[in-house]
Amino acid sequence: MKTSLKTLLPLVRLFWVERGASLALGAGLSVLAMLAGGGLLGLSGWFITASAFAGLTVASAAVFDVFMPSAGIRLLAIGRTAARYGERLVTHDATLRVLAALRERLFRGWAEPSAAAAMIRRPAKLLFRLTNDVDALDSLYLRVLVPAVVAVLAAIAVTIALCFIDPSFGVMTGLWLVALCLGLSIVAARLALKPGRRRAHAMEALRARIVDLVAGQTDLAMAGQLQAQRAAIVEADQRLAEADSALNRIDSGVAAGFSLGSTFLLTTTLLVVALLAKQGTIGAPAAAFALLIAFAATEPFAALRRGALELGRTLLAARRIAPRLNPAAAPMPRVEPVAGYAFQLSAVAAGREGAFRPVLSDLSLSLPVGERLAVVGESGVGKSTLLALLAGEIAATSGSVARQAAATLMQRSELFRDTVRGNLKLAAPHADDNRLRDALATAGLLDDIDALPHGLSTRLGEGGSGLSGGQLRRLALARLLLRDTPLWLLDEPTEGLDAATARAVLARLASVVDGRSLVIATHIRREAALADRIVALDDGRIVAMAARGTSEFEMLLDRLRPD
Repeated sequence: MKTSLKTLLPLVRLFWVERGASLALGAGLSVLAMLAGGGLLGLSGWFITASAFAGLTVASAAVFDVFMPSAGIRLLAIGRTAARYGERLVTHDATLRVLAALRERLFRGWAEPSAAAAMIRRPAKLLFRLTNDVDALDSLYLRVLVPAVVAVLAAIAVTIALCFIDPSFGVMTGLWLVALCLGLSIVAARLALKPGRRRAHAMEALRARIVDLVAGQTDLAMAGQLQAQRAAIVEADQRLAEADSALNRIDSGVAAGFSLGSTFLLTTTLLVVALLAKQGTIGAPAAAFALLIAFAATEPFAALRRGALELGRTLLAARRIAPRLNPAAAPMPRVEPVAGYAFQLSAVAAGREGAFRPVLSDLSLSLPVGERLAVVGESGVGKSTLLALLAGEIAATSGSVARQAAATLMQRSELFRDTVRGNLKLAAPHADDNRLRDALATAGLLDDIDALPHGLSTRLGEGGSGLSGGQLRRLALARLLLRDTPLWLLDEPTEGLDAATARAVLARLASVVDGRSLVIATHIRREAALADRIVALDDGRIVAMAARGTSEFEMLLDRLRPD
């Protein structure tokens, strides 16, 4: 458990850096509310008892001061209410702001190319990290740190208060509170670690399987796996219910322990103050004060119980998201190539993160400014890896890379649940509609968009649903055309288009390159025919290269898939 708690330290530091003053103020107000509540209960008990005894005789009633105690009661009541309100306002505001900052950091961490590529394969996991895992961290401050501080200070305050009545009894009461209540909280935390983790894993599995069912229901139905997927969802739900039952049993046991401990404390306090009153050491009002103070002392420890039960979930969430909360190392600055070149690669080796070996090996290649290059080869030879290297999404493991700024159209292009205009403006936020329409016309999509009921204002669904696959591809191409970069990187830009549309798109693309350099990764003849030079890759190495106008160029074209 000690090792697990170490995972919380970076998060505690982050909480402090983000909203340290507000968090400290919230904890201080919580302590103030606790002290005011305990003082109010004790002073009220003392005042009522003292008033009753003062009223027994006319003489004592005449000299009894009711104004100071009643003023103190009013002050404590108002102070408790104000402190409690301020504590709720400050702690929840600070927590929500910290969690918002955590989500921003997580989003930035997962926006790194290597992390994004891994997480996009399991969108349910990404959703769980950004929602449930971050939400689980609100327990760290609201239900663990603040209640722990309040509980310890409550034990100290009660010890000091009771020491004025009887020092030995005050010390014993403080030790009992710490031993029993903190001890029970620690036991609850240890017992709840595994069930809490099981619950978090079960909840994540349940969400992931439901997302898979909804997103892939057509494929599951075609494969006859709908029933199996439903069974997997039921199994995850059963595991979640079992974890909840285990946590409820622990909660009930700890609650019973708190109840017995509190009852023992109150019974002992009653017997001790009765004995002290009988001996004449204290009066009845002081006895009532001590009894009610002891009664109020257990309240902060009860609040700590819930945080202890959720500690397992909190620790798991911290362990899973902490690596992405650290500021990412500054990316290596882009090295500009020699004047007149779009990029220069020298003896480069590169591969995706986690790859067994580099996909590209000892690759040297350069591209003069304004030239169009086609990279061809079978699937898996390194075409997409080369584009990712030129785009700066991955780093070379060896060799040198110098490149101009680039815009990329990969095989998978992300479109969002937004208008057509909103998706295009991701590339050029300040572009007007005329520029957007020009890009759509070049991509061969303008007529299709104009035919929609709301044109550029048409809203797309999740992943761009509402357009066909070919239309989505052309919309992504139009977005790339809006990027004002000297180098364009295209990965099979007309894949999924019919031959006539593809030829029209390529013809328009050739007319707007306008001095830019162009790299096209392809296995289709019509796309490679746009190039001034063709490079053939095999097993991450260049095996052939030919310029337009040579017989080798035509031979390489003839090996590609026809239109």
